Amino acid sequence: MKVLANDGISESGKKELEKAGFEVLSIRVAQEQLIPYINDNKVTVLLVRSATQVTKELIDKCPSLKIIGRGGVGMDNIEVSYAKSKGLHVINTPSASSSSVAELVFAHLFSGVRFLHDANRNMPLEGDSNFSKLKKAYSNGIELRNKTLGIIGFGRIGRETAKIALGLGMRVLFVDPKLKEATVTIPFFDGRSISFDLEGTTFEQLLRESDFISLHVPAQKSYLIGEKEFAMMKDGVGIVNAARGGVLDEVALVNALESRKVSFAGLDVFESEPMPEIRVLMHPDISLTPHIGAATSEAQDRIGQELATQIIALYN
Repeated sequence: MKVLANDGISESGKKELEKAGFEVLSIRVAQEQLIPYINDNKVTVLLVRSATQVTKELIDKCPSLKIIGRGGVGMDNIEVSYAKSKGLHVINTPSASSSSVAELVFAHLFSGVRFLHDANRNMPLEGDSNFSKLKKAYSNGIELRNKTLGIIGFGRIGRETAKIALGLGMRVLFVDPKLKEATVTIPFFDGRSISFDLEGTTFEQLLRESDFISLHVPAQKSYLIGEKEFAMMKDGVGIVNAARGGVLDEVALVNALESRKVSFAGLDVFESEPMPEIRVLMHPDISLTPHIGAATSEAQDRIGQELATQIIALYN
């Protein structure tokens, strides 16, 4: 029983699979070579993240495959329904990376309100010659405490984001088509916890009342946030997208930044990923990361172990 972890797997997950009798091939096979490699090696389990595409052609031409696993939440790079119709098991790890993504959201928020992304660009260039000028330029920061965070999409990652926000003393608004209300429990290091009962709001109210907005939705067929939605927001709003490229209109975003309707943005995902637009990459009011929401050691360990547990259970 061979497992191809084409986009990698944690050492703990690999060891758990090997202990159960699986041979784990943790090499990177190029997309165009994937079908012959799977067939030549009689791979039964294919594990991917976001880089590898699991197409209908691959499913049809690789009869040895029994399981397709996605290390993460979204499965828009996998033909899920088609795979299931062909009798394959499709698994993912919806909860393993939630905390990591939520923390990255706040890394972008803190960066935005204190200009860290721009300061880190300019200090190496001008810190020795224009220190006072830079100090003045970055002296109008604001606090997150007592501000309103609007969370669009209140699944696992949205809830983890809410926990951090509530812990910071922020007001939280959320909108989710599947939820009208939710209870968020914040655990502390000593075993104590505190719960908050939240009521969902309307999309329009969230846009109008939020000081900051964080997106936590799956891939969409059209923009969720575009010119019309930006016009409804508060002047000086900050927005973070660590969900999926294409849910946010980047042209409309840049225009909103230029008009100061939006004060800053944090982007971990991009419309034209893996080649983001230069206008986005060079904008001084956008904090940028290269799709690393789940890229923490802890999350990767949880992902590997969760995949291993599911695979072993399916074979047993």
